[in-house]
Amino acid sequence: MSAHSHEIEEGLAFLPKFDAAGLVTVVATDVVTGDVLMVAHMNDEALRKTIATGEAWYFSRSRNALWRKGETSGQTQRVVEIRTDCDQDAVWIRVEQIGAACHTGRRSCFYRKVEADGGGAKLVFVDADRLFDPDAVYKK
Repeated sequence: MSAHSHEIEEGLAFLPKFDAAGLVTVVATDVVTGDVLMVAHMNDEALRKTIATGEAWYFSRSRNALWRKGETSGQTQRVVEIRTDCDQDAVWIRVEQIGAACHTGRRSCFYRKVEADGGGAKLVFVDADRLFDPDAVYKK
């Protein structure tokens, strides 16, 4: 193990490893239930704002833009704890979710499960009730 990897894996310096696009993968879970709410990305600015404000900020790859969770929908995330994995290339945030985490209006982005289907696979809805109407909220 090199001195650098030892510092990354065992040290106390937060040294997030961003990918080639300048992003780190973030998993957000509900602080009370432990449910996975969403997986998203942060760039350096989003990560710094999240740490500084206690509110979840992300970077949208599709819009190429920084965004604060809930800025349009009101469905906010108050960050309770931030962790990083062993090689600091992923971040886990435990959040107090206000309303729905998913832009589809559902509590979690993980509202379908994969089931085997005759040698293939199919999706089945689970925990798929909508907490808000995305068309009304996002005015699509």
